This record gives sequence, structure tokens and C-alpha cells, in this order.
Amino acid sequence: MGTDQSSRSDLRALEPELWPEYLSARSGLPGPRANLSLLTVAAGMADERAIEAMLADGGEYPAMCAAAALAARADSAECEDRARALATDDRWRVREGVAIGLQLLGDDTLEVLIELVRRWAEDPESYVQRVAVVAICEPRLLRTAPAAAVAIEVCRRCTDRLMALPPTQRKDPAARNLRQALGYCWSVAVAADPEPGLRAFRELPTDDPDVQWIVTQNLRKKRLSALL
Repeated sequence: MGTDQSSRSDLRALEPELWPEYLSARSGLPGPRANLSLLTVAAGMADERAIEAMLADGGEYPAMCAAAALAARADSAECEDRARALATDDRWRVREGVAIGLQLLGDDTLEVLIELVRRWAEDPESYVQRVAVVAICEPRLLRTAPAAAVAIEVCRRCTDRLMALPPTQRKDPAARNLRQALGYCWSVAVAADPEPGLRAFRELPTDDPDVQWIVTQNLRKKRLSALL
């Protein structure tokens, strides 16, 4: 039996209130990498009781799984609102759970994800913008020119939002987190459809120091340097 199938069987046999203990014991944490395979299984299987139990537990990994579960169901306005709130969580793994969950949503209904990331790219919170750009800049979601165009659009919108921040605010953790994401997401978006992507990338105003940093970081990525 494969690991994912084993996890599904285990979770199916457990009461939702026992999920947090099971997940935490198999999370891979503390450590450099969380168990993303188990997270994906939990996000797909979780019902409302399981989500509430994972959030109530307070542990980072159960909360990450709950965030992914809510984001994967963000075609519901209520789940989107809750996922958006978790996108600003102080714990970076929880924020990452939202991005992963949105990508799972995109696997099923890309059109819904596209509408959502366009909204979130205009959110006043830099953490929310960061989740939007990371969610859409995933190669498996960018297999068509229209999808790649949305990724470029969201990268540009989020770059513009970063540029609009006053210098002091750009030093905030949320703004730095957004800048870091843009430092690789542009290369993913450009590689998905190089001709229009490179055109948009070359139009970035590098007289802005943060944009210059973003450009430099992306140029170091093999997926982009191979196109130049």
C-alpha cells in the first residue's frame, strides 16, 4: 500500500478530533521540510469538523493542513475569507499551507483560482499578495498561454504594490516576504510563455532598488537565464 493511500486509510478510520495528533506525529517537524504529501492528503479529506479540530489544536503543522484545506475550498466565499485570514498568520508554514491549498484548487478549477489571485493581488496586505503570486506561479498550472498571462499579470500587480510602499514600510516582514517571492516567481511566469513574459520582465523599472533586486534574483534562475 502506498504511503498516501495508507494515510488516507488511517485518517478515514480516525475521529476528526484525533487528526491533529496523527498529523503532528508524522509532520516531519521539527526539521527542514514538512510532510507535504501528508498535508495534501489531509487537505483533500478534511471536513468541517477536521478543519476545526486542526485549528483548535494550535500546532503549526495541523494549522498548516487546515489552511490548505480551506484554501482548496476557496470557491466558497466563507472558505476564501478564512483562508485569506490565515494568509496573514505569523507562522510562515501556515501561510505556505494557504498557497499550497490554492494550487490544489487550481488543479480542479483553474478559472476560480485565477479570479481569486487577481483579487488577492489587490489586497492591502503584502502577505496576502505574496500568497497570490506564489499560488499562481506553479508550473503545473501554467500550461496554457492564458494561464501564463495571468501569472505575469499578478507578478506585475504585486511588484507595483511593493513599489507603492513607502521605504520604511518595505522593511516590514510582510513586504520582505513579498519581495522574496517575487525574486523567483517572475522566472516561473516568464518561462511558462517566454515571448510575452520576457517583454513584461524587461519593462520592470530597475531604478527602484527592490525591483532591481527582484530582477537580479530572477536572472540567476536557470529557467530564466536559459531563455536569454
